[in-house]
Amino acid sequence: MMMQACIREKMNIPVVFDMFYRKQPFGGGYAIFAGLSELLQILSQFSFSKDDIQYLRQLGNFEESFLNYLQEYHFSGDIWALTEGSLCFPSEPLIRIHTTLAEAQLIEGLVLNILNFQTLIATKTARMVYAAEGGKIIEFGLRRAQGFSGALWASRAAYIGGAMATSNVLAGKIYNIPVTGTMAHSWIMAFPNEQKAFQHYANVYPHSLTFLIDTYDTLQSGLPHSIQVAKKMRKQKIGIRLDSGDIEYLSREVRQQLNAAGLHSATITVSNELNEVIIHQLVQSHCPIDYWGVGTNLVTGGDSSSLGGVYKMVAKKINTIFVPTMKISDNPDKVSNPGIKQVYRFEDAQQFLADYIALHDESITPDHSYTLYHPSGDYRQFSISKYTHIIPLLSKVMQRGEICEPLPSLVNIREYVQQQLTKLDSTHKRIINPHIYKVSISEKLRYLKRSLLYHS
Repeated sequence: MMMQACIREKMNIPVVFDMFYRKQPFGGGYAIFAGLSELLQILSQFSFSKDDIQYLRQLGNFEESFLNYLQEYHFSGDIWALTEGSLCFPSEPLIRIHTTLAEAQLIEGLVLNILNFQTLIATKTARMVYAAEGGKIIEFGLRRAQGFSGALWASRAAYIGGAMATSNVLAGKIYNIPVTGTMAHSWIMAFPNEQKAFQHYANVYPHSLTFLIDTYDTLQSGLPHSIQVAKKMRKQKIGIRLDSGDIEYLSREVRQQLNAAGLHSATITVSNELNEVIIHQLVQSHCPIDYWGVGTNLVTGGDSSSLGGVYKMVAKKINTIFVPTMKISDNPDKVSNPGIKQVYRFEDAQQFLADYIALHDESITPDHSYTLYHPSGDYRQFSISKYTHIIPLLSKVMQRGEICEPLPSLVNIREYVQQQLTKLDSTHKRIINPHIYKVSISEKLRYLKRSLLYHS
């Protein structure tokens, strides 16, 4: 509807849109930008089929001239974006789209759907990996994900965020993610007794034995039977999975009995409605847990079901120049930052220091002291001079609808996340009450924002 109105009323002007978010998910101190490669590939192939056109025609809302236009349509805009896997923070543009108003309206839902969701899940996973302190996170979320595509994208984003594997075999095939899984309760219940179920499973998978031991009685039945089968098979390397009960108590008891049986190399996997807070508490209690199978609270976002990213026009072309535009609100946090912008990151040799949002044509040079203003445009400010690098974060990834940079592999994106996280101070990575990372605007952007506010 909006696209046709833009074209018919001759308002299909060149514009610039930013996608950003206002508040960190999960009460955390950072987010991980994910979903860019998926978005670029979809946009580069975006078109309307004959069936699409016929459906739109049947709706009765579109003129034939507009439908003819759609038959030849392909996305033709330019996109600047953060590197996928980058750490990101509120208020700063994750991507900047240069296109026409009609195209910008057309792709809004697609941009927000992909980037909001995958950024949310990658961030949630990274928090769990951090909480596990070396323990390994396995994504078990297929059955609880929000639909078919949601399950696939959740597996992709979770792997970017640091999960070691997924139980979603199709995601493994599509994205080349390691896959893993264990026996089901139904397998055990199908046999006359638990020991027979374990023995038959061991016959099929002698080299990857993980016993699910809580179908009947974890300590009195499941664990003794798994030990008996392991000894009969002369297997030292087995796995035990706990899926219910008091994980702290049971993991200690299981570890003690495994060690007493000489199975010192046996691993313990736990699952059952885990999240980063529970993982953090169990790790701080020194529970002997090796693997964490996380489903619902990973692939749905748990207590933060949406990133809340938004998509706002920041500039429009009038005659020959781009004029800044700004969304104004009674809520200061909802007032957008106007103009075409670049984001810079101040670093020293060890860590990230602050992010700096400036107008794209500002002169940003090293060996210079900068005054950084709060994004809300209020009185808060600070100066920074002790840094070693200023890194521009937005780079051109699409030109006239064509991807103009090689897309990194999922493994490379995942490795980039880990590199980024090593440069973020631990106070920002705390699971509970993290320190707020500084994101600021330049003096020139602050002046522009205030002038648009006062003359609106």
